Amino acid sequence: MVLSSVLGFPRIGANREVKKAVEAYWAGKLSAEDLIKAAADVKKSSWTSLKERGVDLIPSGEFSLYDHVLDHSAAFNAIPKRYQGLGLSALDVFFAMGRGRQADGVDVPACEMKKWFDSNYHFVVPELSEETDFKLLYNKVLAEYKEAKEIGVVTRPVVLGPISYLVLGKAAKEASPNFQPISLLPKLLPVYKQLLSELKAAGAESVQIDEPILVLDKGAELDKQYAFAYAELAPVSPKIMLTTYFNRLDSNINFIAKLPVAGLHIDLVRAPQQLGEVLAAIKSTPIVISLGVVSGRNIWKADFAAAIKFAQTAIAALGADRVVVATSSSLLHTPVTLASEKKLTEQQRDWFSFALEKAAEVATIAAVLSGSQDPKVSAALEANKISIAKRREFESTSDDAVRKRVAAITPDMYDRKSPFAVRKEVQAKHLNLPRFPTTTIGSFPQTKEIRTARAKLGKGEISQAEYDEFIKKEIELVVKFQEKVGLDLLVHGEPERNDMVQYFGEQLTGFVFTQNAWVQSYGSRYVRPPIIVSDVSRPTPMTVRWSSYAQSVSSKPMKGMLSGPVTILNWSFPRDDVPRKLQSQQLALALRDEVLDLEKAGISAIQVDEPAIREGLPLRRSDWDEYLQWAVDTFKLSTAGVTDATQTHSHFCYSDFGDIFPSIQRLDADVISIEFSKSDMKLLHTFKQYGYSNQIGPGVYDIHSPRIPSEAEIIERLKTTLAIIPDHLMFINPDCGLKTRGWKETEASLANLVAAARWARANA
Repeated sequence: MVLSSVLGFPRIGANREVKKAVEAYWAGKLSAEDLIKAAADVKKSSWTSLKERGVDLIPSGEFSLYDHVLDHSAAFNAIPKRYQGLGLSALDVFFAMGRGRQADGVDVPACEMKKWFDSNYHFVVPELSEETDFKLLYNKVLAEYKEAKEIGVVTRPVVLGPISYLVLGKAAKEASPNFQPISLLPKLLPVYKQLLSELKAAGAESVQIDEPILVLDKGAELDKQYAFAYAELAPVSPKIMLTTYFNRLDSNINFIAKLPVAGLHIDLVRAPQQLGEVLAAIKSTPIVISLGVVSGRNIWKADFAAAIKFAQTAIAALGADRVVVATSSSLLHTPVTLASEKKLTEQQRDWFSFALEKAAEVATIAAVLSGSQDPKVSAALEANKISIAKRREFESTSDDAVRKRVAAITPDMYDRKSPFAVRKEVQAKHLNLPRFPTTTIGSFPQTKEIRTARAKLGKGEISQAEYDEFIKKEIELVVKFQEKVGLDLLVHGEPERNDMVQYFGEQLTGFVFTQNAWVQSYGSRYVRPPIIVSDVSRPTPMTVRWSSYAQSVSSKPMKGMLSGPVTILNWSFPRDDVPRKLQSQQLALALRDEVLDLEKAGISAIQVDEPAIREGLPLRRSDWDEYLQWAVDTFKLSTAGVTDATQTHSHFCYSDFGDIFPSIQRLDADVISIEFSKSDMKLLHTFKQYGYSNQIGPGVYDIHSPRIPSEAEIIERLKTTLAIIPDHLMFINPDCGLKTRGWKETEASLANLVAAARWARANA
């Protein structure tokens, strides 16, 4: 019999209950007890929904109020000293690590965040040193296993593996110069042994241990650590399903096949080519293979015929009892349910599958493979066949004008008219900015009033003209504030934008939008990715009106704000029937038109943000060159058409750029702004190593935390930065956009930023 499995489930709630409860707790409007109850209700709903859909192996323990990696750090006592001894509850320490805290005499910044592999999910990076004293403060995984069992749902607990946890961590400031987190493995394993033995004693038959770093090149360097760790864990643990996702194992399968684990999960959506090699490696072992044949990363309906073919290949090699049908990864990256979407057309609904629908898909595929005679299973199989055929028919159509325009791209369209040194002199005269010019990344607080006005427009309670007048007033407010506080290069604040990708998708052809398809990005920050369904083009200008209006109410230069082609692609659900390169080229041409229209309208600085360019980097180094070539080229395609006088900007955040720094240089943006403060300004070492010829704005404070940085704190960051970056290339700006912040903290933080810039002009 073939079993079905889901590796993880969205923890936001069908109606974003967790976000609402967590933010109410932060605001002091909800007790800790009520927050825990709200979380329990969401978990119960998820477990029962998966059981109702026939899933055999239901996950537990992966739920989080903020981030699952942070859960491990908090449970394992990997809590940096700055969060200890503050008189905070364990829950408040947890949240302080995730988002910082500045209240009741406590002032601590947040831990660093990074992107979870090549996804748009952010995890909180463990800070580790020789002094880290691992111990199991509480067994969250065990508690949730029991919680599910009490309501009649038997689950398979999920744990982030010890080696991945350590490798994803970083050396704390107090660590010795050559310290490597993986050296703590002998100290960490007793904690895992305790956690797993307690699960086994509670009756858990199997446990899913996620080791996603096995799909990275660095996994090959850790074969001895894996052999040591799992030899220690296997005797005390429930049966271990070693779980990988997002890419292929390559040669790592050679040592994985020798580990004392009961099962191995592989991702066949992202890396279908690995199946034969994996089957050959484990055939002579007792290892069960879990096949990730239903996408945990995209929203397209699974092709049952293709999934069944993969599974039949595995069954032929191993037998049905050694095969599990599963989602490719956790469904954390997908919306909860298609049932919440009331405005999609019947055709569109037939294309998609969200988390609950994907759970039903894996159950159906497993049932077919197990020889089920249930008429409902047969009907689902036939319906899927018809659905996939209809979608393929739709995909065969294309927009000839768009395809011809892509085919007509010439090499000269990727390059600016003059080199940066020439442009810099022209722009200096044109913009007349001071030394250490100050600016922001683009967005200003999205207040309750803005969200209410947008909702009223959507419901038809106010007219478009009334809404437009409201937006004008909001833009004026933001512009006048920037003038008052003393910023040099202004922005219009983006009050009209719901999201930095959705806003553009709504004005481009080729996109479909949802009402409630929310996905967690980090903490309580959720996004609603648009879906690319066909060729993309720009019917009319998208941002010119509001940027032009903002420029009309100020004599200071105004910066136009756009999201870049790679970021729009990566932060949407992309097509899976055409290459990502083609989709990015189409987006770049649409943005090129917008950039040129902004320039014609008198906007002299234009920012095309690419925070997702590093995120989209393939996980295997051998795949990098092709991606970086087209990713950088499409950014350049979108920006290179302007004159020398127009200053192009781009923004990057929460990613390791050291490995791809030459490609960042090749973007040839006049100014880049990069997150520095949250990552302990470690990118300075990258700049020191490679150098950077164009202008740069290293973020001087973390906007994802509600705390207000002092002027002295920002000055200290500037001093450190100026030791490496020449003053004539420096901009001063926050880490990221201010959309999620309140006005009070925004005003105070930017006032301190401007004051620090004045210090730099007087002292540097």
